Amino acid sequence: MARPRTTLTVQRTEQLTPHLIRVHFGGPGFSAFEPSEFSDSYVKFIFPRDGIDVLRTYTVRALDAAAGELAVDFVYHGDEGIAGPWAASVQPGETIDAFGPGGAYSPRADADWHLLAGDEAALPAIATALEAMDATARGRAFIEVSGPEDELTLTAPAGVEVTWLHRGTRATGELLAESVRNAPWDDGQVQVFIHGEAKSVMHDLRRYIRRERNVPAEWAASISGYWRRGRTEEGFRAWKADLAAQEKAEPARGQLIQLAPSPDRHR
Repeated sequence: MARPRTTLTVQRTEQLTPHLIRVHFGGPGFSAFEPSEFSDSYVKFIFPRDGIDVLRTYTVRALDAAAGELAVDFVYHGDEGIAGPWAASVQPGETIDAFGPGGAYSPRADADWHLLAGDEAALPAIATALEAMDATARGRAFIEVSGPEDELTLTAPAGVEVTWLHRGTRATGELLAESVRNAPWDDGQVQVFIHGEAKSVMHDLRRYIRRERNVPAEWAASISGYWRRGRTEEGFRAWKADLAAQEKAEPARGQLIQLAPSPDRHR
């Protein structure tokens, strides 16, 4: 089923941190926007470029039906990319079209504990998930940002420990992957939400969660890359599809493989 297309009007913008801009949307088109029940609800903004509609995917950080507004946080690194510079320069009254919303994840009340991790791109979804948890929820959340100036005040249950990671000059995702791997692993059933730079998430952490910790897919379905360093969203989707095909071809942990008698073997 095709997601509806909505025209949203910019109401105002906020510079939350040096690298995060919040844009508030509303206007006449908001009445056609149907909220999603998922905490990782997202929309695909449509940016016309040279006669082509370029899509960029962003999490809905907050939605106020009474006020007729929704808020979206954009990661901003100067002139890099399409959506970040747009958010930095857009003025109230300007409009943009979007598809959505979509979504698939919400914190489960029957989880014994929660593990959430991500970089700036995943911060809005992690913040929304923490707000949606029961007051008695337990777990850990790891958020990697450039430095202390990029931290935000978050609302989380008392039993969920939030750890901010400052990468400095390191590549995005390296510190995140190390921290999650080195963190204590609690007893009981965990629900996992890990998103961010795709190489660290999909090459390292997804394998760690699914294969080393043996978390079943039902509880670790939301582990994926939101972006890939050095690639546009279009290039990232192609890379992600290739990786999924490679992983599907790999044997599950512990599975016996019979190799054909041949001098040529390729991993």
